[in-house]
Formats: sequence, C-alpha cells, structure tokens
Amino acid sequence: MAVLASYPSLVLHLHHGQQYALETEWLGFTSSSNFRRYITQALQLAQQHRVTAWIANDVRLGAVRPVDLEWVANDVLPAMTRLGIKRFARLESQETLNRMLIGGMYQEATPALPFETRAFADIQEARSWACQ
Repeated sequence: MAVLASYPSLVLHLHHGQQYALETEWLGFTSSSNFRRYITQALQLAQQHRVTAWIANDVRLGAVRPVDLEWVANDVLPAMTRLGIKRFARLESQETLNRMLIGGMYQEATPALPFETRAFADIQEARSWACQ
C-alpha cells in the first residue's frame, strides 16, 4: 500500500493486487470546498494509476452536506464509471446521522451503476475484496 496524497482530513492510498484500488481514508470533518477538491484529486489519481476498484473508508468522516452528497451521486459516481471502476467497497461512518445520509445516497445511486458495490465493517476485508 502506497500513500498517493495526504491532506489534514484525508489520506489517499493505492493498493496493489489482482486489481489496483484507490482508498479514500477520511480522518475527520472537512469543509465542502475541501471535500470536493480532495475527491476531484482522488479521481485524477485513480485515472493516472488506472485503478479498477475504489475503497471509501468513511469510518471517521465528519458530517457531509446534502449538496455534497448530491454532487457525489450526480458527478463522482458517474466519473468512477467512466474510469472503469468495477468494484466499490465502503466502510460506513461512525456517526449515526452521517451513516444514514451517506448510506441512503449510495442506496439510491449505486443500483443504476455498472460496478459492484459492497459495504464492509472491516477495512482488511474491504481491501482484500476490492483488490481481487
């Protein structure tokens, strides 16, 4: 596992296996502008490294504004499709409200997407599955 980028509230990891996976490991709350900037950077790095899997490690992610969740559903997830993402693993936030809001967004948005999604409680299981 290599660190591709590090910010105060996010670390971007690259995992090697049968598939390359990018992991967004959120460390806490981030502003809306930084959230979008960091995710945009993650998409660019995913393209650069030709990843085919994404791990959204939201365990320590702070509150996310509904408008930012809408942006993820309408812009980020389709961009992942264009990148050729085949597997999307996610670990839910520890914060109850965040878990409900983000989980609801994924529940609505991901069935229409052409990649496999799965929720995990254990980061090692998520990484293993994503890199298969």
